[in-house]
Amino acid sequence: MTSENHGTVTADSAVVMSPTGSTSEAAPFSPSTSKPIQELPDELIQAGWSKCWSKRENRPYYFNRFTNQSLWEMPVLGQHDVISDPLGLNAAPVSGEAISDAGLGNGQRKRHPSEDTQAGPNSFKRPKVEIPVTPTTPTVPISPSTPGVKPWVTTTDDKQGQTSVPAPAPYRPSVVYWDLDVQTNAVIRERAPADHLPPHPEIELQRAQLTTKLRQHYHELCSQREGIEPPRESFNRWLLERKVVDKGLDPLLPSECDPVISPSMFREIMNDIPIRLSRIKYKEEARKLLFKYAEAAKKMIDSRNATPDSRKVVKWNVEDTMNWLRRDHSASKEDYMDRLEHLRKQCGPHVASVAKDSVEGICSKIYHISAEYVRRMRQAHLTLLKECNISVGQKSTNSKNRMIFDRLVYCYPVRLSIPSPPQPRVELHFENDVACLRYKGEMVKVNRGHFSKLELLYRYSCIDDPRFEKFLSRVWCLIKRYQMMFGSGVNEGSGLQGALPVPIFEALNKQFGVTFECFASPLNCYFKQFCSAFPDIDGFFGSRGPFLSFSTVSGSFEANPPFCEELMDAMVTHFEDLLERSSEPLSFIIFVPEWRDPPTPALTRMEASRFRRHQMIMPPFEHEYRSGSQHICKREEIYYKSVHGTAVIFLQNNAGFSKWEPTTERIQELLAAYKPSGRSLPSPGPSSTSTGDKDSKPVQEHLARSQDNSSPVDKTAPDTTNI
Repeated sequence: MTSENHGTVTADSAVVMSPTGSTSEAAPFSPSTSKPIQELPDELIQAGWSKCWSKRENRPYYFNRFTNQSLWEMPVLGQHDVISDPLGLNAAPVSGEAISDAGLGNGQRKRHPSEDTQAGPNSFKRPKVEIPVTPTTPTVPISPSTPGVKPWVTTTDDKQGQTSVPAPAPYRPSVVYWDLDVQTNAVIRERAPADHLPPHPEIELQRAQLTTKLRQHYHELCSQREGIEPPRESFNRWLLERKVVDKGLDPLLPSECDPVISPSMFREIMNDIPIRLSRIKYKEEARKLLFKYAEAAKKMIDSRNATPDSRKVVKWNVEDTMNWLRRDHSASKEDYMDRLEHLRKQCGPHVASVAKDSVEGICSKIYHISAEYVRRMRQAHLTLLKECNISVGQKSTNSKNRMIFDRLVYCYPVRLSIPSPPQPRVELHFENDVACLRYKGEMVKVNRGHFSKLELLYRYSCIDDPRFEKFLSRVWCLIKRYQMMFGSGVNEGSGLQGALPVPIFEALNKQFGVTFECFASPLNCYFKQFCSAFPDIDGFFGSRGPFLSFSTVSGSFEANPPFCEELMDAMVTHFEDLLERSSEPLSFIIFVPEWRDPPTPALTRMEASRFRRHQMIMPPFEHEYRSGSQHICKREEIYYKSVHGTAVIFLQNNAGFSKWEPTTERIQELLAAYKPSGRSLPSPGPSSTSTGDKDSKPVQEHLARSQDNSSPVDKTAPDTTNI
């Protein structure tokens, strides 16, 4: 039976019998008089277990040097894998209920199947779920509450006259925006370890530098060829849209896409030609915008290779608009906006036709530069691994390590098949409530609350670094990766990481059994089970990989995707495929913007889906989101009001509907959780944004849609970014 208080055990002196039979000290205990202790099986010794003697209790106990776990009874290998079976649902039976419950560690009680499903007309036979056996599956639990283990230390070079600094006392944030104790109900088919190259700060630094250069190239091409600034966050959405179709090997930059021309980037640049339309508040602003659009359209049609008919139409409409502006000084703001909409309808198609080739050239150029950067980084990464004597061979379908067993398991974090190279030193210091990590002069920051969260996620999920020797370097890589994905502008990218408020997650978990986020990141996740954009680095912190490649059989899921139309459309396709194939309870609760003019394909498809069980609309400015910059922004800036409506759609198969039916009572509880807290800020954002599509619609409505597409606070979604 597990000791009820580790402190009562660690206070004892202990003698450990090594595999050779010699007496050795069991850290952190002090040696005492040796007693004849029977040796353990080789399997337990290899897993870190030793048999010790408690002087105070005057009886033997078992201690694991890897996790500092101590047990009164002999441990049983394979009984409990905390990664894939955190509640011990499939643990081997042990004599006595008390022993079975206590053997789980973490102070957790083993849950019985009868507690999950109640007999009745809506009950279902639980699928047989097994513990995954992969080359990287741990044989002993890694507990975030394990005492005696220093999670990390800030090491320094003694040759420089410095000494090692121990880690500070555990930081307990005053406000917590996550619940890592919720266990998963998501069941998947077992999968082999992934072939991603393991992260390294040197490669991540190179990736950051090349991504910054690519952003600069994009800015220069837009300025030189079209005379405009790049549409706000269009580069970020380009990264998301490309990853939907990219088959390349880099986790961030695209390199193998078909088609080469990005529909997202092309559409957003064209929307800003000939000028970017800004938000209009006053009559004078509307008059000035109409005048600037007319001038820009005439200038573009004169300087490009346009047809005679196009020149004639544009010039006539521009001249008519100028004459109207000169003679009508009593027009209202609405009159100016109506006139602008008319001018855009008449001139827009002709302006677009002369700019088409140039904009396609911008998209193609950026893509090919990105592909070249990926080739460079890949070569540098392989060279680094080779210098560390780590070989990256071809995929082997016959290897036992690559074998995939067709059986059901509870979802577990992504594992890498390639071992991680030694990590360089990353410096850590704290400035008030901010953790600062520095590598080669490049500093990344995260508040101490989220730094503590990353430590917990790492303890739960990482199995190749029990002493946290690689923790700081991996945190540095993680934050740097998301920093590069967001961009460096003020408030830029924060919408890509936005999340639902904590009360919403609590209601989803309590009312609908939600335990998993389809689009999240280690920085903004609420549960410790989530999908994210970067499996190579996020997997060490609990990520189950990109959602579009995540195949689940049963479970209850929340999805709040980045507001990229191509990504949302691919998401719906994946939802329907999963629901079609599974007969087990499966439920997805999706949060997407209510874009109606025109409606997005994803929203239209979900509303027409045969799996749609319920739908509700949250009005604009009457609900909140959490900022994507929550890991670094001030507490009072975390919540903000949404400027657009949000559609909440329930997609469930028959079994999922029977188990998690959106009844009136449950929906009322969810709506109550959506009530604004009063602590949110007005939606931040720039004074002007790019517009949406150039379809025929009133400009005011068009600008509102534009605000949804371009404001840094509008694209509320977890992961990244997560595809």
